[in-house]
Amino acid sequence: MQSTKASVDSLFINQSQLGRESFRAALHTSIDSLLDQWQKDQGPYSGILPGKLAASVESLFQLQPSGESMESVFQDIQQHLLPHLVDVSHPKCLAHLHCPPLIPALAAEVIVSSFNQSMDSFDQSGIASLVEEEILKWLCAKFSYGNLADGTFTSGGTQSNYMGLLLARDAFCENTWQWNVQQKGLPSEAHRMRILCSKNAHFTVKKSASQLGLGEQAVVLVETDEHHRMDLNDLKKKLVELKEQDLLPFAVVATCGTTDFGSIDPVRDVYDIVKPYGLWIHADAAYGGALVLSETYGNKLDGIELADSITIDFHKQFYQPISCGAFLLKDKRHFGLIHYHADYLNPKEDELDGILHLVHKSVQTTRRFDALKLLLSLRLIGEEGFGDIIDHTIDFAKDVAALIESNDHLDVINPEPEINAVVFRFKGADDINKIIHRTLFKSGAAVIAKTVVDGQTCLKFTLLNPRTTITHIEEILSDIVDIGIAHIQSGRVLR
Repeated sequence: MQSTKASVDSLFINQSQLGRESFRAALHTSIDSLLDQWQKDQGPYSGILPGKLAASVESLFQLQPSGESMESVFQDIQQHLLPHLVDVSHPKCLAHLHCPPLIPALAAEVIVSSFNQSMDSFDQSGIASLVEEEILKWLCAKFSYGNLADGTFTSGGTQSNYMGLLLARDAFCENTWQWNVQQKGLPSEAHRMRILCSKNAHFTVKKSASQLGLGEQAVVLVETDEHHRMDLNDLKKKLVELKEQDLLPFAVVATCGTTDFGSIDPVRDVYDIVKPYGLWIHADAAYGGALVLSETYGNKLDGIELADSITIDFHKQFYQPISCGAFLLKDKRHFGLIHYHADYLNPKEDELDGILHLVHKSVQTTRRFDALKLLLSLRLIGEEGFGDIIDHTIDFAKDVAALIESNDHLDVINPEPEINAVVFRFKGADDINKIIHRTLFKSGAAVIAKTVVDGQTCLKFTLLNPRTTITHIEEILSDIVDIGIAHIQSGRVLR
């Protein structure tokens, strides 16, 4: 019996000396393995494609009936796993809206994971619920929301956009037909409901429409201008057309930071156009929301305080580990549209007694204490520190765009970056850009993005990492040009 207790004490966090020593040893082994891997500096990725990783995966799954030592397990981790993970903290990892995580946030992750709380009810979270609420108050104030505002932490932009359109749908049905969607499902006229967004809006607008029972056909795409922002004249035109077709526009999504270009729709102008129609305005600021901390570029979000709801992702320009996002609501009373009570979780008498249960304003039940990551980062870096990092990456993107523009072999699609994404292409046949993208990844020299603009394959640098230097960019561009020229000279085609 004693041996069984000793074994259990070594497996779980507890007050015993064995438990403390086991926890410390596990963390130290994990950290040492990571530091050994990063010391090698083998580039952002090994270059190995899925078909050749089967042996490594098989080695990781040599499970033993009675378990193994920490040392032997981490030998396999170091040999077969860590070399083949994409290193988002590497200065040449520039593909997606995928940030290097801040060290304070990683430290917070240990606390969050170790306590393993859930934020749905107070008896599962304790003070964590109050901390999350304070962070949300701070966020609402930063976005100039008033005293009625509130929010919730989410897994990211997909969930936040879904929540914005869910509440917009239910509020419209309640206001138009006195119809409670939560109780009755969709009304018979729901097939006429429409959502407007720019053609460069995030794919989750259509995804949300399909999940909300409206179908992708409910999403009306508005044209964009030369800066890839919502075209206001086409927005006006689409609203008139919808009225003529006896359709019911109920929401518009203003994108504050498109995925490809970081373009920001003019929220104030959108507000002026759609508010006479009574539309709900949802601002998808998953990418661009962090500009609220920038004194230099914060004005790019002009009018966002007019939106009825806002999406923010902290695992982008707030440099938090995935996942970490938030959904803000201008009028918290709309959370009542998704309010549920469960006797075992958030009974009504608890609410009357002032006990704080957060499940009532989230589409999730189990949620992590992600607010702690942001709190520790803010305490250690400060708002000014965040602003400086954001300003640096935007200024750096301008320098990178100018550098690319000066290269005779390359074309810049957005010579004046809105945030910190630069889209460009190697001149010549479209397939060459696909070859460049694949060759860089397979060589492990760099991880960059590939996208399509006006039917042409393009390359993209997403410059979130403040440690990326102009030398890193010069080296990648040199590789790009060399690959492009080599393939032109060889006459090879993409396989």
